[in-house]
This record gives sequence, structure tokens and C-alpha cells, in this order.
Amino acid sequence: MFAPLVNDTFLRALRRQPTDYTPLWLMRQAGRYLPEYCATRAKAGSFMGLATNVDFATEVTLQPLERYKLDAAILFSDILTVPDAMGLGLSFAAGEGPRFATPVRDEAAVAKLEVPDMAKLRYVTDAVTSIRKALNGRVPLIGFSGSPWTLACYMVEGKGSDDYRLVKSMLYARPDLMHRMLEVTADAVAVYLNAQIEAGAQAVMIFDSWGGVLADGAFQTFSLAYTRRVLAKLHKQWDGVHIPSIVFTKGGGLWLDEIAASDTDAVGLDWTMNLGLARQRVGHKVALQGNLDPNVLFAPEAAIRAEAAKVLDSFGPHPGHVFNLGHGISQYTPPEAVSVLVDAVHSHSAAMRKSA
Repeated sequence: MFAPLVNDTFLRALRRQPTDYTPLWLMRQAGRYLPEYCATRAKAGSFMGLATNVDFATEVTLQPLERYKLDAAILFSDILTVPDAMGLGLSFAAGEGPRFATPVRDEAAVAKLEVPDMAKLRYVTDAVTSIRKALNGRVPLIGFSGSPWTLACYMVEGKGSDDYRLVKSMLYARPDLMHRMLEVTADAVAVYLNAQIEAGAQAVMIFDSWGGVLADGAFQTFSLAYTRRVLAKLHKQWDGVHIPSIVFTKGGGLWLDEIAASDTDAVGLDWTMNLGLARQRVGHKVALQGNLDPNVLFAPEAAIRAEAAKVLDSFGPHPGHVFNLGHGISQYTPPEAVSVLVDAVHSHSAAMRKSA
């Protein structure tokens, strides 16, 4: 059904196998920093108009690959598709972030939650298959979801939050409700990611974007435990091929060892971590992904090259590194800065391996 892979460097790095250079992709690589993305979004009329249209989602997923020699594509979608399918009513107002019409804030609302019928998310799985066919084996396709905890934050707060007051109030006052919400959400995420794998995703990533806002102890109980629940239910193989998983917890460096022990293939790191020290801590247990500060891309070319080299030198010429930013690329990033970064990563890492 799908063309064989021409460039499997990303998948080999996730499996901690030797590669000729360090593979590179960027979180939010299909986004508003690209003028062609903005043009397609204008045609679609809205963010959800873009995400729910298979042809538009395919088009914008491939746009960064037309500009840059990236080593993976990532499905264009949003982490909040799962709670939207649960009936919370997702919308994106112009100039604002996502918002839910019916947040989950009491016992009755939690009791109503159930794993959604995946038919409601058919637009996502159809997009996965369409993108995979359009890639024609060029690079692998990554599927993704938000982590149960991160989704719960949005579900309770109803939108993004600065202090997480509502969700943490529920966590401490009614942990039973929080656990119930997280159980249902974890099971929904597992079904959703498996549907993406069945549709053609060749790796999957769990974005625990708000795991780092939790206290030590609470992170293990309310975030990591449910990420592990998802990982335990994922297809480890599909069509006889291993499907690697990546877990990214922003602000999660404190818990690196515990995340690495959670049955994931790779751990994504933000820019606050030293990659070399992280590699020493996890050994050969997992691959590591990251972790350039996205704001480096606003610096002059020489500085971008120098900072990319620092990240690569820190990890060393060892198997098991996927280069990425420490968080999503800013919408204000100059597109030419990404060209500089891609060239710097590929050329410096190839030279490192030759001299090793």
C-alpha cells in the first residue's frame, strides 16, 4: 500500500542504530512561520478548517519538506482533537488559543466522559494515510497525541492557563475525579494513537506539554502513570515493523530517569537539559530527542551554527540522537534560519562521525 522508505535515518536513530548523520525534524515544523502555510490556512478559513480537511492537512504537512531536507514529517493536527471528540466543543478564536465550550469541572461532567468513537476522528486517520501516500517513502511519518495529563489540563481549565488553578484544585481536592478523567483520557489516547499507526504512522509521539507544572510526586502519580498506561496499550509492531514511541515532557528533566524507564523508545528534552549528561544518565536505554532553544533561530547565521554544534557536541557521535528544538518553533522565526539550522546539523554531525 505504501512506498518503501528512501530515508530511514530518523527511525534508525530512534532504535539507537548507527547513522551517517544526526537526523532532524522540528516540533511545529508545519506552521505560521512559513508563508505557504499561512496561504493554505487562509484558503481553509480557520485552523480547524485546515486540520479537518484531508487535502489541506496533507498539503501543509509536506510544505516544510519541500523547503528543507528534514528527516521526518509529522502529521498536521492538534492535540485537542481527542477531548473535542469527547463532546467538549473545541474552537479557535482569531488571535486566541483553543477553547472548550463545556469544560469538565465537576463529578457529573467527569462521569459523562468516555472513550470516543474513532469514527469522529476519521478525518485524522484519513489524513495520516493521505500524507503517508503523498510522502512516497521520502521520510517517515510521525503520529502524535497530547498526554492524558496535558489534555486534562485543557479539559478542566477550558483553555490554556498561566497558573493551572482549576485543574490543580481538582487534583488536590478530588483526586478520585482526576484519576477517573485520566483513566478515560489515557485509554482514548491509546486507541487514537493505535488508529494512527494502523492508518500509516511509522512512529508516535506523546506531548506531555504541561507535565513540568506538577510537583515532584504529583508528576509521577498524575502524569507519568497515565503516559505509561498509554504506552502499555500501544502497538509495538505493525505489519511486522517496529513502531517507535517518543515521550516529551516540557520541564521534565528532573524525572528523566523515570520517563526513560516507562517503556518508550525515546525521550524528548527541552533546552534546559545538557544532552551529554542526559545520555550518561540513561545510557543505551532510550534514544534522546532535542534540544536547541527555539529562540536561537532569531540569531545570526554564525550563532545558529555554533549553538547547533554545541548540542551535537554535547551528545557526541553516538547512536540514538534525533536533533530537534526544545519546544515548538516560533511563528515569528525567519524561514531562512531553518535552512541554516538544517545544513548545520547535517554537516556538523556527519563530520563528527567521520572523525570519531
